Amino acid sequence: MAIEITVPRQGWSMEEAIFSAWLKAHGEMVRQGDALFAIESDKATQEIESFDAGILHLAPDAPKPGGKVRVGQLIGYLLADGESAPSLGAEGQESGGRAQGSGVRSQESGGGSQVAVAVPVAVQTGVHATVGTPLITPRARRVAGELNMEWSVISGTGRGGRIREADVRKAAATPSTRRSASVPTMVAVTLHTTADATALVRLHDDCQKAAAASGAIVPTCNDMLVKLTAAALRKHPVLNSVWNGDTLQTSPGIHIGIAVDTETGLRIPVLRDVGSLPLRDIARRSSDLAERAHSRQLTADEMCGGTFTIVNLGAFGIDAFTPTITAPECAALGFGRILRQPVASGESVAFCEIITLSLTFDRRGCGDAPAARFLQTL
Repeated sequence: MAIEITVPRQGWSMEEAIFSAWLKAHGEMVRQGDALFAIESDKATQEIESFDAGILHLAPDAPKPGGKVRVGQLIGYLLADGESAPSLGAEGQESGGRAQGSGVRSQESGGGSQVAVAVPVAVQTGVHATVGTPLITPRARRVAGELNMEWSVISGTGRGGRIREADVRKAAATPSTRRSASVPTMVAVTLHTTADATALVRLHDDCQKAAAASGAIVPTCNDMLVKLTAAALRKHPVLNSVWNGDTLQTSPGIHIGIAVDTETGLRIPVLRDVGSLPLRDIARRSSDLAERAHSRQLTADEMCGGTFTIVNLGAFGIDAFTPTITAPECAALGFGRILRQPVASGESVAFCEIITLSLTFDRRGCGDAPAARFLQTL
């Protein structure tokens, strides 16, 4: 009896994408979890992993790099050793008259299983992206979905840090650090304050002078703000958390998403483990991510797994605004432009570089006072 495995449509927003490349060759053995092919949507390029094992057999009309593919399109088979692929008639139907389905389809045939590989198109945003990286086994990912678990924050014990089913079930059974109120939807609140950025501007000028002599990369003011934000998050970890259903989990790592405005829309690549990175490494990585965001070369993995998001609209002349929280995170921070303004200090007046900070947080998991203390620290 035929066993159908459908590609989940939850989160997919497009019907077509660009086929980037086969990552396995025709006739090559494919193992469960291997990256099989890559596709490109309007947001990112992602590798699609195989849920099954077998010998790859490409369909006669298999897509070529640069060609378009659609959701549910049959592009190949995984065959058992010595097994022949079924013939395909018009409209991609098998010779037996069975129409192609939407999804990865497996059916018994002559003692072996053959898997029709279908294309899940478009990229899910945030940490729910169903791609091959971060490393997680297909079974563990399915179990995480059944348990409504956010698997990107789970530490894997498999080979190379791969997340296994046992890791997911162990995380599901572990008591969480805190739970939200019974309100099921986000309660977003924004606090605004100003800060003296004179020292930050001076540091940026010093870095520019040093780079002119050494040729080193120059950290931007935004790179410095990312570093300072990570230091503040370490002291206020409740804001460095992600939601698992109605459970807020504090992340052991500080992974900051940086909003990049591109011709095709806003992209939020993630800087991993910012708390342990030197400033110049942050500058190097953020520059690389921004360049690839503009050239549409970001992978889905580089846009998921964030624990906090930063949006800087200073270049657009914006002073204060309400940043949007990137689910399932619980907070986002906005930076406005830096303005030179007169500031009273006792009986005298001095000119300082002033920046506005705007923190949006989910009140279900963080109160007003802890959010305000975070801003004070920053």
